[in-house]
Amino acid sequence: MTRHYFGTDGIRGRVGQHPITPDFVLRLGMAAGRILGQHHEQPTVLIGKDTRISGYMLEAALEAGFASAGVDVVLAGPMPTPAIAYLTRTLRLSAGVVISASHNLFEDNGIKFFDGQGEKLPDAMELEIEQALEKPLVCADAQMLGKARRLPDAAGRYIEFCKGSFSSKLSLRGFRLVVDAAHGAAYHVAADVFHELGAEVIRMGHEPDGFNINQNLGAASPEAMARKVVEARADYGIALDGDGDRVAIADSKGRLYNGDELLYALVKSRVRHKGRAHVQGVVGTLMSNLALEKKVESLGLEFRRAKVGDRYVLEMLKETGWELGGESSGHILCLDKHTTGDGIVSALQVLSALVWSEQSLDDYLSDLQLYPQVMINKPISPDVNWREHPEFQKVYAHAAKALQGEGRLLIRPSGTEPVLRIMVESPDKAQATTWAQALAQALDNEVK
Repeated sequence: MTRHYFGTDGIRGRVGQHPITPDFVLRLGMAAGRILGQHHEQPTVLIGKDTRISGYMLEAALEAGFASAGVDVVLAGPMPTPAIAYLTRTLRLSAGVVISASHNLFEDNGIKFFDGQGEKLPDAMELEIEQALEKPLVCADAQMLGKARRLPDAAGRYIEFCKGSFSSKLSLRGFRLVVDAAHGAAYHVAADVFHELGAEVIRMGHEPDGFNINQNLGAASPEAMARKVVEARADYGIALDGDGDRVAIADSKGRLYNGDELLYALVKSRVRHKGRAHVQGVVGTLMSNLALEKKVESLGLEFRRAKVGDRYVLEMLKETGWELGGESSGHILCLDKHTTGDGIVSALQVLSALVWSEQSLDDYLSDLQLYPQVMINKPISPDVNWREHPEFQKVYAHAAKALQGEGRLLIRPSGTEPVLRIMVESPDKAQATTWAQALAQALDNEVK
């Protein structure tokens, strides 16, 4: 059976529109509480959120839903998604829930779940919750209702966890860092982590007002952070997204490094310090740059591609038993440090590589030159079968031959809009542009 509400990263949508409404979220809490009650005795759930104004409304609805199903609730307040994963695990709770729409603007919100181990809720349990939503939901008897309490030291616990991922033999003394929290969930913890490890910190995006989350700041819009690094004569800038699980880094010249580059920095560092046998392989996605794949393989490691989405990267890491994976967008997974992607922890791993090597990030990554990627989003009618379109397939065959294994073609329909995403990757940007445009033009008669 397919899921109707849960996507690759929980349930997400526009606030006030189904399913991001208080009545649905109330029912979601009741349904999830009922399922948790079947798997756990006296279940307790941790709820965290980001800084969106709608978080108050959805938190109250979710709390009421869980309590009505006989589930106790612990409220963490605004906390990064990876913090909720960590706290759920370390407090030995039944599940964790995050109210957030990640890098989206404040008009959107979402709900995502972690199991008691701080890992993404299994597909099977998400399906159980959806099935429960379709059944009549009855409030528990008065003597069985759940209670709610706050977790006053959530921020301090998480700060210490993040610091613990950084070697006690190292320090950030001498580093001048810009830390951009995107006015999001990490606004009150991110800068403190780097400061307590010795860095001089210049804060950005640390004044949320309910409406400014991700607004021209953060990992999804890191240019402001990069400019600030240059203006402040800082060594590096670190930008997180609204829920703190993605990261972008800029150097003193304002040069931005994406997730592929940062992942390679971690791979290179692990190989140097632990050896190839310990690392074994790396997981990227269909969008990971071909240059990353080639460099990983040149280190004697295997490289595999998962579907786009950190959920699928995590699934493949579990299948292989490997530790390192990530997306170009800045979702990076270090499973020896955390059960999920964590922007702060990922940044600390990059900085530790630089401290160990006594090199700048630019020098450390000098052996990796990403291939230009040209992306065209081609509007197309839903009823057009591009896989069997004669002209498109003819051009595709010519492009594949021209690239001759030195480039890459990726064609995939969007899951959210009526467009075909055409990506061509080549060491020669002009060549990539030419073939991307040719593929798009082959469908000119089939546009919506």
